[in-house]
Amino acid sequence: MKFTDSILGIGHNSGDGPTDARHWTQILSAYRKPNYARSVTELAITALPLVVLWGAAWFTFSLGYAWASPLIAIPAAGFLVRLFMIQHDCGHGTFFAHRHANDWIGRIIGTLTLTPYDFWRHTHAIHHATAGNLDRRGIGDVDTLTVGEYQARSRWGRFRYRLYRHPVVMFGIGPAYLFLLQHRLPIGLMRKGWQPWASAMGTNLAVAMIVATLVWFIGFKAFLLVHLPIMLLAGTAGVWLFYVQHQFEYTLWERDNQWTLHESALYGSSHYELPALLRWFTANIGVHHVHHLCSRIPFYRLPEVLRDYPELRHVGRVTLLDSFRSVRFVLWDETQRRLVSFRNARADAVARLANS
Repeated sequence: MKFTDSILGIGHNSGDGPTDARHWTQILSAYRKPNYARSVTELAITALPLVVLWGAAWFTFSLGYAWASPLIAIPAAGFLVRLFMIQHDCGHGTFFAHRHANDWIGRIIGTLTLTPYDFWRHTHAIHHATAGNLDRRGIGDVDTLTVGEYQARSRWGRFRYRLYRHPVVMFGIGPAYLFLLQHRLPIGLMRKGWQPWASAMGTNLAVAMIVATLVWFIGFKAFLLVHLPIMLLAGTAGVWLFYVQHQFEYTLWERDNQWTLHESALYGSSHYELPALLRWFTANIGVHHVHHLCSRIPFYRLPEVLRDYPELRHVGRVTLLDSFRSVRFVLWDETQRRLVSFRNARADAVARLANS
């Protein structure tokens, strides 16, 4: 039985919002059970084409058609992104019914995505537990300042934040730094005992062995020119997806005393409505508000939720065109309760001075 009577027309500012969000969590629990055969199939149709495309990129390079390798890298990067999304499901314990299956598949995939599985799983759990909480920022999220915090910074501090938020840094330099350097150490959990270190160092060792083996057989130059474009394209796509999932104009941030987990999940996460092909390559991660409400739903069951409860399609909806505009929303305005651009914040500050 659908809980539609009280959900239809739910809105960001609805007084019944938190209650509705909690009810949605109860409803969505019916979609949590994974299908073993479907999971194995999804893994196969993602990993095998990636291997084939990687081999094709190397083969064309070895024949002297170096220009073709970057072209093959585009679809290969798409499959690598999808593989990361399977790792993401494993981290939530949703891809298989048994924890050990999730964990070991996740660890193996982590060596291909350059993402230490156990370390990432821990930081991602923190992200789910704190997303949209202004007083608990810093782990597993995109650094976001309020307008007041930005204006209180020194000129140098404001410059650093603007540089960090620049698209070239956020989606160009940032992904390369994140996957090639930051993930090599348990940044953020370095004092949390041996487990984050074991995850990071174990992944580093496995990655080093794979790289050494490939370099031995095909040479360093071939490996670099074949694999680096795939990794960088996939990394950029991954960071972009994560950005759009929470950095849209009418997202939701609250101070700790007003923040609730379920309301933040429903209203602080977007429904990134992508074309069908991109939905497939991104493993439905665009249905992010549903994912945050019930993170135990396997990615291949998320479309079932939208089919059965079409009213959820309109909550936090961001189209592909909308997502390009979201890059300029960089500061949380606590008065207007939305993300604004640097230009908006400056214009509002000038207007307040003129009226004072």
